Amino acid sequence: MRLRTTGRLALGLLASTALLVTACSSNDRPDERAPSGAGESSPAPDAPPLEPLPEEIPAELRTYYDQELSWSACEAGFECATLTVPLDYENPDPAVDLQLTVTRDRAGDPDGRIGALLMNPGGPGASAVDFAQGSAEYLFPEEVRARYDMVGFDARGTGRSEPVACLSGPEMDDYTLTDRTPDSDAEIDELLAAFEEFATGCQEESGELLEHISTIESARDMDVLRAALGDEDLHYIGFSYGTKLGAVYAGLFPQNTGRLVLDAAMDPRLPTLTTDREQAGGFETAFRSFAEDCVSGPDCALGSEDADDASRRLSDFFDQVDAEPLPSGDPDRPLTESLATTGVSMALYAEDLWPMLRDALTAAIDDGDGAALLELADLYNEREPDGSYGTTMFAFPAISCLDSPAGNADADALEDTIGSYEEASPTFGRDFAWATLLCAAWPVEPTGSPVSIAAEGATDILVIGTLRDPATPYSWAEGLADQLDTGILLTYDGDGHGAYGGASDCVDSAVNSYLLENSSPEEGTTCS
Repeated sequence: MRLRTTGRLALGLLASTALLVTACSSNDRPDERAPSGAGESSPAPDAPPLEPLPEEIPAELRTYYDQELSWSACEAGFECATLTVPLDYENPDPAVDLQLTVTRDRAGDPDGRIGALLMNPGGPGASAVDFAQGSAEYLFPEEVRARYDMVGFDARGTGRSEPVACLSGPEMDDYTLTDRTPDSDAEIDELLAAFEEFATGCQEESGELLEHISTIESARDMDVLRAALGDEDLHYIGFSYGTKLGAVYAGLFPQNTGRLVLDAAMDPRLPTLTTDREQAGGFETAFRSFAEDCVSGPDCALGSEDADDASRRLSDFFDQVDAEPLPSGDPDRPLTESLATTGVSMALYAEDLWPMLRDALTAAIDDGDGAALLELADLYNEREPDGSYGTTMFAFPAISCLDSPAGNADADALEDTIGSYEEASPTFGRDFAWATLLCAAWPVEPTGSPVSIAAEGATDILVIGTLRDPATPYSWAEGLADQLDTGILLTYDGDGHGAYGGASDCVDSAVNSYLLENSSPEEGTTCS
């Protein structure tokens, strides 16, 4: 999925929260667009260390590490192959092995080849195969593509790698219409029933796979892929959730870690309640940035005063469509409050979408036409014109709920925390709070928990944070760089989700120098 030829918007479209679930943002709401969006880092949370795995490959896994990939031509001039990995690394059984799809475009200069550059666009659940085939040519300059094989692999349970399945297209339409900010006991019951139906559907359609799609297992798959590609070191660029995957890899295999770029970073030490709440604050920060731009121009549907007034007007609009949904051109899918919130959230991932959001809000608020906001919501939800949905909507909660315990155990627990969500984000807080209950309904117990990652012995790892990132707040990038033994923080003073690939020549130059020359930027470098 891609709307433009530079990288940042593609990351926004592919990464971060799926509908009715949350993942990852700053609880500061700045009054200005300046670097105050960064906020101040919270005290380092107490999380146990992620211990590296033994360097010696266990005998029962040797077959997987020694496999040879069989490549054949596939889309966009790339080659494709299938990587075999065990469903359960602790109890490998060839009868239930997983088959993961891998794609590559060979380095343009074989003699100068550094290695394979794996990439992950985030999610969790977004297809790295689609991302590599659709974005590598535009995201990376020719000199990087000359020195690296461009490689994407769909992680277990995602994309083309035995993806998680949950609901049919019509069932997903009903699910996305569910009121995510219930105002009555009946609406609470309806929302909780929707979560139960979704979770039950995932269990019925995906079975045992749901127990084995954790980030740690995907990181172990990456090391098998590294060996199958014939590389001693794994070179990698990950965005959003992809930074967590990359950091976990470095923590498990520091001796095999090559040049890692982690853009729009997550902090793996944070518990779910904190990440959910802080991400709500991040979207508030991003909305205020958009609102200040909107009200400074003519004919803004959110008024002409300031961001506070614009926020009140948007909240009033959400209340209006909650009471009476707007026609959207599809009689079966009017623009509800939930879909309107999703549409607005989608457009906050990149400044490139601000004009579209401005027009969509004008059409909805001034003309009573919800079609444009519904289009943005469909883009966010990966809903195709034929009514089908992409796999990210299913893989996202499946991976997230397995990786960490739910932020709120039930509706009663949520009542004790919802005020903190609303404080972090008056506009989006309630939506984020209620969304946490999907993991509370999940049919599989979590196998993961927050961890601190040092990756001692790894080479320099480049961590990038954007000051006004809606989905992964800058403080998370600070936290990740600080806990990594060799973390180097590069700051982008800007808006949007992800910085590499067109947002800033300074960022692009620093990343390219790191990839090509293994040259890290100086500590404290800030780009604009």
